Amino acid sequence: MTHLGLVALLVRDYDEAIGFFTGALGFTLREDLPQGDGKRWVVVDPPGGQTGLLLARAVGAAQEARVGDQHGGRVGFFLNVDDFSAAHAAMTAAGVEFEEEPRTEVYGTVAVFRDLYGNRWDLLELREA
Repeated sequence: MTHLGLVALLVRDYDEAIGFFTGALGFTLREDLPQGDGKRWVVVDPPGGQTGLLLARAVGAAQEARVGDQHGGRVGFFLNVDDFSAAHAAMTAAGVEFEEEPRTEVYGTVAVFRDLYGNRWDLLELREA
């Protein structure tokens, strides 16, 4: 079996990122291992997901400049859910910032939100094929 295992996400601080992803988005903290010199191997993933996020603390000016804008302002992450209404309500109650009201597209129900650093995500319930 082949699948995408991890996607790196630049963050300013490990603990605040863990708090957002596990609190506001309901992800699970899969790993948090010290690597020396303040560096950690931190992996979070959505319930039932195969692909996790490696929360990588930005080091140096070039990486720090990209925190929150890893995709040039485009939506760069897609969080698929089985129940859009429930997920949207829970995330809104947790203080997640949505840029728009939910909308229906040919592929499903979607709304764009931002993570704690400003990266744009789609919350998405795919329409059955």
